[in-house]
Amino acid sequence: MDAITMLREDHDNVRKLFTRFEQAGDNAHAEKRRLVDRMIEELTVHTYLEEYFFYPTVAGLDRPKGKGEDPEDLVKEAREEHAQVKRLLAELEDMSPEDETFDAKVKVVMDDVRHHAEEEEQEMFPEVRDAMGRSELQELGRRMLDAKTGAPKKPSQAEDAA
Repeated sequence: MDAITMLREDHDNVRKLFTRFEQAGDNAHAEKRRLVDRMIEELTVHTYLEEYFFYPTVAGLDRPKGKGEDPEDLVKEAREEHAQVKRLLAELEDMSPEDETFDAKVKVVMDDVRHHAEEEEQEMFPEVRDAMGRSELQELGRRMLDAKTGAPKKPSQAEDAA
């Protein structure tokens, strides 16, 4: 599997979790906690893989024939978006689903991640696919897949890995 396909699958997986959270009832506290714990794990692993493997590769690419944004600028913006989401995930890590701000924080995470994933899929991924060969993307995907099992699963673990 190539790196972009893997990242798209991650995006799809968290979107499904978001939908399930939105469909959970107001008082489905145990279900919401379970879903948020899964979101935290999926997003922490995903951001780790992007920041340590994918983004450094993207930042080093040449701008494709004068079109699109500079890859380094795309990476800077993506890292900033990650920083906000990681901060919220850290707050949610130990927060009770019964806390009055829990649902609001989850909604902000969902909105931010949806926006971020859409930007990557529509802007960054096509540029990366144009700039990298199939075998390079597959090799990067293999390295990311190998790192996935040892990646941090919670924001508190990710800070230790940095």
